[in-house]
Amino acid sequence: MGMQDRDWWRDEQQKRERNRASLERAVSRVESPSRSGTPAVTGLLKWGHVSVVAFWLVVMGILYLGMNHYLKPKPLIVTMQGDVKIPRSRDGHFYAVGTVNGRPVRFLVDTGASMVTVSEAFAASAGLIGGEPTVFNTANGPLNGRTLRDIPVTVGPVSVSAVRVGVGLVGLQAGDGLLGQSFLSKFRIELSKDELTLRAL
Repeated sequence: MGMQDRDWWRDEQQKRERNRASLERAVSRVESPSRSGTPAVTGLLKWGHVSVVAFWLVVMGILYLGMNHYLKPKPLIVTMQGDVKIPRSRDGHFYAVGTVNGRPVRFLVDTGASMVTVSEAFAASAGLIGGEPTVFNTANGPLNGRTLRDIPVTVGPVSVSAVRVGVGLVGLQAGDGLLGQSFLSKFRIELSKDELTLRAL
């Protein structure tokens, strides 16, 4: 073996040794614990999980806001003749914004309900006190409540000054109520595919 061959062989051996040492140092850095005692790779994985969770929280928040906007009741329409048109909501029901005793409420129009009905929580906030004890016949059986007379109720711009209002129906949110016949009977009701019209008698 000549001198040049030996020098070349020694240089190659040294290069291999340097490469092996560099590789071992890189592996030991990845596997060695960080100062806090947690492996560096685990720290990176934790940040990755946090990013994924944050991404999905943002997506779910956007979907929630979008559905709220999509399901929001459509506004009432008042014609030149004074008719009130209530558009059908996307869930198939008719909703109308109004007031009971001056307190804002979102009504679900229920032509099968005998009277306007609100929850006890709403009644307390609207100053609806007293009344006659009543038993409501509901789909879940009889329910004790009370009835008040001569309560002002509005739907959009239409106002009726003396309406019978039932208090005590469960399952209603504090700001919701049923718009029943004690109000609806003051109007002629016309129902079409997309809207319900309240027309003065």
